[in-house]
Parts: sequence; structure tokens; C-alpha cells
Amino acid sequence: MVCGVSVTLAPHPAPARAARVAPRRRTRLLALPEARWALTALLAFLLALALDLGGFPAWAYGPLYAAAYVTGGWEPALEGLRALREKTLDVDLLMIVAALGAASIGQVLDGALLIVIFATSGALEALATARTADSVRGLLDLAPTTATRLTADGREETVPTAALAVGDILLIRPGTRIGADGTVLDGTSEADQATITGEPLPVVKGPGDEVFAGTLNGTGALRVRVDRDPADSVIARIVTLVEEASRTKAPTQLFIEKIEQRYAIGIVIATLAVFGIPLAFGENLDDALLRAMTFMIVASPCAVVLATMPPLLSAIANAGRHGVLVKSAVAMERLGEIDTAALDKTGTLTEGAPEVTDVRPLPGSGLDADGLLALAAAAEHPSEHPLARAVVAAARARDLRLPPAEDFAASPGRGVTATVAGQRVTVGRATRPSPDAATVIEVTRDGTPVGTLALTDRLRPDAAATTAALTALTGTAPVLLTGDNATTAAQVGAATGITDIRANLLPEDKVDAVRELERSHRKVLFVGDGVNDAPALAAAHSGVAMGRAGSDLALETADAVVVRDELTAVPAVVRLSRTARRLVVQNLVIAGTFITVLVAWDLAGHLPLPLGVAGHEGSTVLVGLNGLRLLRESAWRGSTASEAGEG
Repeated sequence: MVCGVSVTLAPHPAPARAARVAPRRRTRLLALPEARWALTALLAFLLALALDLGGFPAWAYGPLYAAAYVTGGWEPALEGLRALREKTLDVDLLMIVAALGAASIGQVLDGALLIVIFATSGALEALATARTADSVRGLLDLAPTTATRLTADGREETVPTAALAVGDILLIRPGTRIGADGTVLDGTSEADQATITGEPLPVVKGPGDEVFAGTLNGTGALRVRVDRDPADSVIARIVTLVEEASRTKAPTQLFIEKIEQRYAIGIVIATLAVFGIPLAFGENLDDALLRAMTFMIVASPCAVVLATMPPLLSAIANAGRHGVLVKSAVAMERLGEIDTAALDKTGTLTEGAPEVTDVRPLPGSGLDADGLLALAAAAEHPSEHPLARAVVAAARARDLRLPPAEDFAASPGRGVTATVAGQRVTVGRATRPSPDAATVIEVTRDGTPVGTLALTDRLRPDAAATTAALTALTGTAPVLLTGDNATTAAQVGAATGITDIRANLLPEDKVDAVRELERSHRKVLFVGDGVNDAPALAAAHSGVAMGRAGSDLALETADAVVVRDELTAVPAVVRLSRTARRLVVQNLVIAGTFITVLVAWDLAGHLPLPLGVAGHEGSTVLVGLNGLRLLRESAWRGSTASEAGEG
């Protein structure tokens, strides 16, 4: 018998933004006791099976089967007994009893296989739980453990960030992480706030501006007044939000698991009745026991459970081949239930990095577009600023030769200055903002402006098609939830057909937006990539993370990861999930029909045990094969074709 399966897959690691991810130790599978017990059970089973099939005597392989039963079954048996002590009966205990019952009537191999499947499932689930806990702990590493505090007489002292109090004054040196949420009192710099707001570019900070713990200071020095206790910082609240949202969302169950309690109780009562009633009316013990064991086998939910698992696991495997890692059967089932999509902007609908989109030399400068770009790139070449890297990358893409720069100097919040070919070149942000939400930098030569460069966070080529497909799938346009400014968000919304736009959101604001939608009886799919998206990914009915630049916390929190970063895979996997759910319904009808016929036969007449086992296993194989149809390439092509047609 093969039943009671609950598989949880741990995500593959993916590259992540350096500024967004804290280095952390990832729990290894064999570090978990559940995994070691499961591996022992599996090895014992495989060795016993080899000896059994090789014609060895029972005394050679019997102890190995027994070892598989003990090492793989003691934990679910213990959990089942604990549940029984709480006056509940779960499928774990039922399946352990079924495995022992199978062994009692000679089906030792079938019972051992069931035990091994249970143990393996438990180990994978434990790994997924441990990896998520690793991510949450790793997030705390974004905030430094110490800070430089200034005393009343101007001295510097290094103190633990946990000891900071509201009103303390901190010195934030260039290139260090800010130790607490606060307000800048003195100095000018730029802060990379991607972990908090998701903004793709560093933000200029000066007196009166707010800064956040865990964000990375640029090249300037700042004096910051602490405004929040470290336990109440935004980065600490992200951890709390993820943990709370995960607890609220769990436990989630497959459809069949929602009725397992009643079914398990019913089977136990019915089996006792099938054994006890004929025995009371004079039937001999062996015949009554055989009838009862036959009943338990044909009535056990193996085919019903497998009616659910193969379609969902096949869908998981198919999605994995196409770059979407869905972490569990539960996650795959929930993806098909969504009726509203909410999307992050930076790194999700956009590429998440600046790109030069326009080069405009001024009349009379004597420069063409290539000359202006080469001049700016030469001055920016020594800089590590994201805008500088984008300018240099654009020049290299055009195969431009960059003359060497001398006397390089960077001014926090203003730009860079360098001597290029004997001329003093300055590259910095333009004082007048761009009306189209682009970032404009101005280039001057010997104090005279010679042109401007425009940079934007480029929209993904498939963003508009994806939002259209999600609209067709759910019947309502997606919602845009972003920590970026309203002007940039509106531009992205206009390009993708999104009208419900919510900008300037902190992580808790995104969670509030998701919960607001769910209070309207919507099942929300949230798609994001950053640390700041993790609470919303945990709170949503289903969460999907973009894998290429996604933070570790987002990748671990999400129910699915788009490993290849193809946004159109999101509606495709939703449609694949809905196909899997339709196959589940088909399989439940098939399994229910077989169980009804076999149970009626056993109760009304005398169902031979071999025929009962054959019928039970036959129905299990049938629903399993039906579910495996989703492994075919055409299942994914059908999802993407339908998505493209409706989009």
C-alpha cells in the first residue's frame, strides 16, 4: 500500500543581491534527526528488497524489513499516539496500523514501503521548516551588532546595538551599515535602502532625513539620532511580520487531509465492527480477522491520497523543468485557488538595476552621443556607485574606448569629479527632476555643462503580457505594491495596465494591503523578490519569488520560486495548478468508486484477500497513472499557450 504521502520540497539556492542578503548557515539535510532516521529506514528497505527479490531466505531479509519499520515508523507512530492522547485520530496512526496490518497478513514489503514514504516525507518537511528559520535568523544579520555612539563630550564609544536607546547620537562611517532607525542630524551621504523599500538606487540622505537600521551607508559620514528602540526597528519588524504571517497561514492542508480525521475514525470503527460482529455471531477468529484486514486494506485511503498527490507532484516536476520551483503539493494546490494578484515593482515588474536609456549632448559641446557617454564613463569608472556602473556598462556595450581618469574624487549625494584627457569632468545628479521618473545625471567639462544621461530601472519585456494574463486568469487586474515613489510607480502602472497602484509602502504596509484584499474574501497571489517583500509573501494565500536577484528570505518564505526569472512563468504555473486540481477531482471519483465497490463486496459477500489487494492496488495504480499525465511537455505548453491566448 502506498498512501498517506505528504511531500515538501526545499528550494534550490539562487543568487541574490549582495546588499539584500545576510550571509547565513543553511541547515543541511543530514543535520536533522528526521533525515537520519529516514535514510536508515530507506537503506534497510532497499537492502531487504534486494535480498527478497534475489531469492534469499526470510531470515536474511526479515530483520532488515523490521529495521525499516522501526527506524522509519517510530516517529509517526509517536505523533499518532500523542494525537490519540489529545482525543484525536490522524492519518499517521491509521497508516502505521495499516502497515502493521499488512505485515500481519503477509504484505510485509507493502507495509515497509509505506513506512519509508512516511519517513522521507517527514524529513523533507523538517528541512523546509529549518531552512525558513535559517532565513529569518539570517535577516537579523543585516543589522550590525555594534554601533559607534557619541558621548555628550564628543568622545566615540563602541556599544552593542541592543544597548542603544532613543535619543542616542550615532556616528555612521562610510561603507558601514546603519545601526538603528533614526534621523540624520549632520552630514550628507547616500543609503542603499533596498532591504527596506526595494528602491533600486541609493537615496541621498542629509539633515532631517530618516534612515533605517540595516541599510548600507555610502561614501559620506553621518551623525544620526536614534528614534526607535532596536527591538522596534523596521528590520526587526520584518522578522516579526514573517513569523506572525507564517503562523497565521499555517497549518495548510491538501483537500484530502482536511477530511482525514473523520475518515480515519470511520475506518477504525468500521474495521472493529467488521471483526467483532461476525465473531460475536460465531465466526472463527481467523476468518473474522482476515475479513477485517481485507476491509482495512480496501477501505484505506491509499487511492484517495494518491488521487491527490500524483497530479500535484507531476505538476511540480513539470514546473521545475521550466524554471519554477514549487516547494510542496500544498503550495501547488493553493496556486490554483488564487483570484487576485499583487505585484512588487523593483526586481519583479522591472529589472531591478539602472540602465542608460538616453544620451543627450548639448549643442555647442562638440560631442556626439558616443563622445559624451565615453567622457562620463571615464570619469565614473573608478566609482562603485550603481549609477556609475550603469554608465560604464553602457559605454562598454557600445565598445567605446575609455581614457584613463586621474585625481578622482566622489562627493556624497553630488557625484564624482575626475581629470580626463587634461579636462576636469564632473558627473552628478541633475538638480531638476525628470518629469518621466527617470534619473538624470549631468556632465560638465571644465565647469561647462556638455550634456545629460537618463537612467531608468527598465521594465521587463514580458511585464505587460504577464499582467494581462493574470487579469484573464483572475478576472481582475493586478495590484501594484511598491516601496518606490508614486511617480515611478505610476509610470510602471501605465506601461503594464495596472490602475490600482500603492506606492511608498514599507514592509508592514504591504502586509496590510494583502490582508485588506483578503478581508474582501480574495485569495491573493503576491509576487516579489526582496527582503521587504518577505512579510507579504508569507501573508498572502500564495507567494512567488523572483529567483535571480531574490533575497534569501524571500526565496525561503515564498511558496514558489521563478528560478529563471521569466515573469510569464507566473501565470503559466497558476494555470498548470488549475489543471492539476481538475485531475485531482477526476482521480477522487475513480478512487471513490473502487473503494465503494470493494467495501460493498467485502461486507455483502466474501471478497477474497488477493482480489481485494489487486483491486485496491489497481485503483491506486490507475489514479497514479492519470496524475502522471501532467509530466508531459504538452501540459506546460498548454498552460503557456492558454496564458498567451488569453493575455
